[in-house]
Amino acid sequence: MKAAVLVLAVLAAFAAANDSFDDAGGESAVVGGQGVHGPVWDGPLAELYSNGPWWNSEGTGSGGADESILEAPMNTYGFGAQNSLGNILADDFIIPAGQTWTIESITCFTYQTNSGTTPTINGLYLALYDDGPTSSPALIWGSMTTNVFSSAVFSNVYRVNAVGGGTARPIMAVTADLATSVVLGEGQYWLHMNYAGTGSSGPWQPPIAILGQQTTGDGWQYTTSGWALALDSGTGTPQGIPFVLEGVPTALEWTTWGEIKTVF
Repeated sequence: MKAAVLVLAVLAAFAAANDSFDDAGGESAVVGGQGVHGPVWDGPLAELYSNGPWWNSEGTGSGGADESILEAPMNTYGFGAQNSLGNILADDFIIPAGQTWTIESITCFTYQTNSGTTPTINGLYLALYDDGPTSSPALIWGSMTTNVFSSAVFSNVYRVNAVGGGTARPIMAVTADLATSVVLGEGQYWLHMNYAGTGSSGPWQPPIAILGQQTTGDGWQYTTSGWALALDSGTGTPQGIPFVLEGVPTALEWTTWGEIKTVF
């Protein structure tokens, strides 16, 4: 009986680990090529800010797609970002001094293993805070219980562990078009995110990918164990979380000068 309980405990721990990290060797995946079905994301139209690239190898994937290559000895394809399990990813951005940003849409990036290029993502949950996740931050906008999903489309990037590494992990660009724009002044802010989808695996959050760099940022992940740095399980190095903000920047100095000129 004790042996049976031990086996169940080990299996439960393994399942929990799989909910937090999609690691190399930890999950079966179809490696064969698949055609792209449906539209492909054509990038931001009015980019305010990008938190980093989610690909690092242009045109080397199936059908000429780009790839986000997991370089050995790195081991984590993606971090658990399942809204249903309460897993959350967070990363920061800084608005320069003298600027105000009007954010009109936010695009994040996720995948569900073996989904194909037709999106299975149907939920995006976002929240903006004024400080890091371990510093008792104040909520500025959003909620991790309100679905702000507007659209999902294949980002033309596969997450792989080698050049030409297959199509099992197609990364989707998932966008929230904000019903009411968020206006922020200069300072540091933190974006929290997670997802929902109809696939059986994930959703997973791929980190920022930069060839030759094992440290790509300072993102955080929340799981049942609490908040911790988003570390690659193979190298222990911190990873950044890619996202794109779109909208309108306003330089306060320019506005003031424009008002002064109207006096003359």
